[in-house]
This record gives sequence, structure tokens and C-alpha cells, in this order.
Amino acid sequence: MTAVAAALAAVPAIPCDATGPVFREPWEAQAFAMALSLHERGLFTWSEWAETLSAEIKSAQAAGDPDTGETYYAHWLAALEKMVVAKGASTPERLREMRDAWDRAARATPHGEPISLAGDPERRADGN
Repeated sequence: MTAVAAALAAVPAIPCDATGPVFREPWEAQAFAMALSLHERGLFTWSEWAETLSAEIKSAQAAGDPDTGETYYAHWLAALEKMVVAKGASTPERLREMRDAWDRAARATPHGEPISLAGDPERRADGN
């Protein structure tokens, strides 16, 4: 069974069409791929992932998310961040630092050009 097929079997709420997962934006596909990669590396089981994602969606619904499907991958990303922190693969501070660096790089990158962390104006020459 492929990694995608395993994810689809374990997390049936994934938006799909006849050919597989459907993504509205490139970042959604990237968040999906990150979860697949982290699962393949043994960071979490699909049962743990489904439980974390389900809790994230329920929490969002309780806070007023209309659950129209448009926010599914926002919940996916939030669950992914919670999972990597819970498993010790990162810290909330490091995630925040990286999110801020990507935001600065995106704002500094001319329209139409690929965004790279090298474009972060606060990034030092040594890459840290």
C-alpha cells in the first residue's frame, strides 16, 4: 500500500476526487506531504494522527468554524504543528521563528518569484 493510500484509509475525511486527494492551494499539498513524510519516518502512527486531527477539527467547530471544508487543511496544519511539538520534533518557539521567517521572506520576494528562506531579510549570512 502506498503512503497516500495508507493515509486515505486511516484518515477518511481527506478531501478526494476519483484520482486521490484534492488540494485548493499548493500549501495544502505541502502540509499533506509533510504529514506523510513524518509518518513514514515513524514520528506518529496514523491512529495518533487521526485522533489529533479529529480533536483539532472538533475544537475549531466548537469555536465557530462552519466546517464547510474550506478550512480542512488549516486544521491539518494546526494538528501537524501540535503533533511535532508533542513528539519533541520541534518546539512552539522554533515553529513560530520559522513561520515568521517564511512570512518575512514572502513579503521581501518580488511577485511571481519563488519564495525562499534566503529571502528573509533578517536571516544571517551563515543561514541561521
